[in-house]
Amino acid sequence: MNPNQMGGVPCVRGIRIPVATVVNMIANGMTPDEVIAELPPLELEDVAAALRFAADTVSDREILLQPTA
Repeated sequence: MNPNQMGGVPCVRGIRIPVATVVNMIANGMTPDEVIAELPPLELEDVAAALRFAADTVSDREILLQPTA
């Protein structure tokens, strides 16, 4: 993340492709190869890194449990 690039949103490898864009493309049914074809600066490892980043980001959240009656 670079506060001076893309408003500070996490980007892949410092290029102006947000991690969220890659994750959304995969979530919408595109294969990693299709993502790479659509966004030529990316490589297969970039797609994997974006997915790992997203998984790590949501797994670091603390979920507060509600007491049961």
